[in-house]
Amino acid sequence: MSKSKTILPIIVISQFCCTSLWFAGNGVMSNLLETFNLKQNALGYLTSSVQFGFIIGTLVFALFTIADRFSPSKVFFFSAILGAFFNLGFIFENQSLVSLISLRFFTGFFLAGIYPIGMKIATDYYQKGLGKSLGYIVAALVLGTALPHLLKDVLNNFSWKSVLITTSSLAFFGGLLMVLFVKNGPYRKASKTLDISICFKVFKNIKFRKAAFGYFGHMWELYAFWAFIPVLLIKYQKLHSEIILNIPVLSFLIIAAGSVSCVLGGYISQKFDIKKTALGFLLFSCLCCLASPFMFQLSNKNIFITFLLFWGMVVIADSPLFSTLVAQNAPSKDKGTALTIVNCIGFTITIISIQIISSVLNATNSNLIFSILAIGPIFGLINLRKNLN
Repeated sequence: MSKSKTILPIIVISQFCCTSLWFAGNGVMSNLLETFNLKQNALGYLTSSVQFGFIIGTLVFALFTIADRFSPSKVFFFSAILGAFFNLGFIFENQSLVSLISLRFFTGFFLAGIYPIGMKIATDYYQKGLGKSLGYIVAALVLGTALPHLLKDVLNNFSWKSVLITTSSLAFFGGLLMVLFVKNGPYRKASKTLDISICFKVFKNIKFRKAAFGYFGHMWELYAFWAFIPVLLIKYQKLHSEIILNIPVLSFLIIAAGSVSCVLGGYISQKFDIKKTALGFLLFSCLCCLASPFMFQLSNKNIFITFLLFWGMVVIADSPLFSTLVAQNAPSKDKGTALTIVNCIGFTITIISIQIISSVLNATNSNLIFSILAIGPIFGLINLRKNLN
């Protein structure tokens, strides 16, 4: 099948629909805490369980080179259907924290067949302008991640279960769209045999390794920031009791702002070096982490919200650029596995940062909490600078 102008929009729409599963639990977290009598620290456990499921899923997909041995569109479809099924499990009554964590785990597991596989499909269709193409795809991930927060506000007059029903329905539609209209790309080189060693061999390439390390530093910050945006807003609101914020809508806008920067970053990277563009965004993101303690002191909510919107943009804009560098420095027949194993390690790092922030939040009310997130960008910047030229 020749490359068509309709392929990228279909991939983008499918990614948006299916990745809405990711933060579906976070979008209704307050309802889950109340309905199932959960403690406040359940937020960290439920968010980390999705990440852990994704990690195990990407590890399985990578070790068995599933994305390179089987049709990526079919892998995407079956993953979307199963992910939607486990996401829907939240609507049933008499659940315990263990059952909820299990459902979130399996939702995360099958997201491993959605996000990295969607990027793999894009690399099979686009070689020139890959950074721009992945920019649109990561933008779809961002909007999909943000969507449950918006649905929580829009469906406020309905049961909280409607958020889960809607996201599962979207995932089913997205998977169907992909399998029906996106076939194997013209640049796909299928791997014929199972080779577990590929997961380790790709890291022997120093350019691949540096791109991966930059991505790992970025991931330390990203999901912890996203997961705790509602908490961050509540914390600010408590410090300034005269201010009332619409937490769900603002959470959506702050995360969704990143979709714009992902697309812009893709275009900027076509005019400037991809690595330098990624470094610039990572630097801005690092500065936001370090500035966050001081921003809490501002009584002007408009400045505070503008700061968070800017942070929401720069925190994700480098993601498609790192993925592009990873894909460009991996052998054609191993691109799917390379993207998947890097995702696996990256999301393992997110669990550590999420749990650290969650533990610190339970131990102290200090405004310095979110500056911990700067550790990742600093690590990424050091590695990028070493091999920038």
